Amino acid sequence: MQRFSKSVRGLLSVGTSALALAGCTTASRPELPQAAFVAGQEQPGEEYIIGPLDQLNIFVWRNPELSSKVQVRPDGRITTPLISDMPAVGKTPRMLADDMKIALGEYIKDPIVSVIVENFSGTFSQQIRIVGATAKPASIPYRANMTLLDAMISVGGLSQYAAGNRAKLVRYNRETGKQVEYNLKLSRLLKDGDSRANVRLEPGDVIIIPESMF
Repeated sequence: MQRFSKSVRGLLSVGTSALALAGCTTASRPELPQAAFVAGQEQPGEEYIIGPLDQLNIFVWRNPELSSKVQVRPDGRITTPLISDMPAVGKTPRMLADDMKIALGEYIKDPIVSVIVENFSGTFSQQIRIVGATAKPASIPYRANMTLLDAMISVGGLSQYAAGNRAKLVRYNRETGKQVEYNLKLSRLLKDGDSRANVRLEPGDVIIIPESMF
């Protein structure tokens, strides 16, 4: 009996140490600033970057036979009348319009080209990816002024076994070239309605939600 008691105390000691270590690791992460449920002032986001599978409406003024609706291929290129395999991914609509203007200038005088994105997916750097214990893991296009609550509504919230308060957000810092991890309190936000747990998202954020151990 005494030997069993010592074993139990040893397991409890190891468990306590592990939890303390996990707590130190979690606490060492930087905190994200709180975001309001509705932005006080709507502001435009970064310029949209065309991604694979985006649907584009290309309009050439006074040349309807050169205008077309195309989908960006998985290899990042498009083909339109007179233009084959034009790279599109990684460009803004204005940049693509300028490149098409140069290409069409070999056939018509002073073409005026407009590019409109109709159905968009964006590049991975402009998507919010949500994985783990959620109702439907997904990649969703980033929208200007998007918050954590908006993203979780898009994927149907947490799954039954989610450990929402142990979730983390991974963000790429373009200035340092490094990834930074932040703590998220999803259960406090979605189940307790704690507005302080709502944070502003940025293009390219990855939200990882672990499952509960119990």
